[in-house]
Amino acid sequence: MSVARGKVDVMSTAAVPPLVLISGPEEVLAERALATVLSGAKVADVEVITLEAATYEPGSIQVHASPSLFGGDTCIVVRDVHEATDELQLDVLGLVAAPAPDVSLVVVHGGGPRGRRIIDAMKKAGATVVECPAIKSDRDKTDFVQREFAAARRKITGEGVRALIEAVGKDLRELASACAQLVADTEGTIDDAVVDTYHGGKVEATGFRVADATVAGQTGEALRLLRHAIASGVDPVPIVAVLASQLRQLIKVGSAGRGSSAQLAKSLGMAPWQIDKARRTVGHWSGDGLGVALQAVAAADFEVKGGGRDPVYAVERAILTVTRARGIR
Repeated sequence: MSVARGKVDVMSTAAVPPLVLISGPEEVLAERALATVLSGAKVADVEVITLEAATYEPGSIQVHASPSLFGGDTCIVVRDVHEATDELQLDVLGLVAAPAPDVSLVVVHGGGPRGRRIIDAMKKAGATVVECPAIKSDRDKTDFVQREFAAARRKITGEGVRALIEAVGKDLRELASACAQLVADTEGTIDDAVVDTYHGGKVEATGFRVADATVAGQTGEALRLLRHAIASGVDPVPIVAVLASQLRQLIKVGSAGRGSSAQLAKSLGMAPWQIDKARRTVGHWSGDGLGVALQAVAAADFEVKGGGRDPVYAVERAILTVTRARGIR
């Protein structure tokens, strides 16, 4: 059995393996893996039959797996097996147990308990497995961005990675698109200045700038950035969310003790650059100050989500409280 995380380097030849399992909830990685399989099928002149779980008719797999009068290889792709009916599951299991000559089976499973028998059967049968795990944490996103640029044979600095994730890291599809754009439109090493040129105006980036200035105790700058963000149409909710996230990171890193950034990143679920950033900042804070700041942000979070009359004023008040709390000793 061969396993690849989100890429199909195990299928570098044109022909499609007899059994391929694309498993995991990350749609971007699953789509890429399937595209690679279909590209191999096209090169090898293999007929591709795609079956969807939602519209599957019992017995269809057996029909398409039957020998054709005109000969040739066939690749049967079954999508969304995590939503498969009992009939579809039985048909897939039947083909796995009794493979048809000149027929490849590609199964796409998006995670969850349904269809697990198919996953187990395919792995036991020696299927080529492509894992597509969810990419949610900033550490995972950092690894993803670095792989994207490495695959394109381009360099991006640590600060460039940070800036890109802060600007567009909310959605993996958008993050992948941003990586592709930077590769296509720029030359040389990509740093945070280059990223800011292309993506500095995004909502997420604006929220991070406000939070950075607030946590650094720069009251005037934080308020200026907030007013600019509001004037640009940015909602107060994500700004408060980013500020809360940064304060929580300071607390986590401050209480984690010593160790390399890479070691702490694994245990805290953060990216190494976030560890370094928090370490540079947390020394200016006391435990009491962080407690006051968190309470202020929690109150602002309640108000911007409907609990108060003036969301913008709530954020301004939180910024003032947080920047003052930085000086508590």
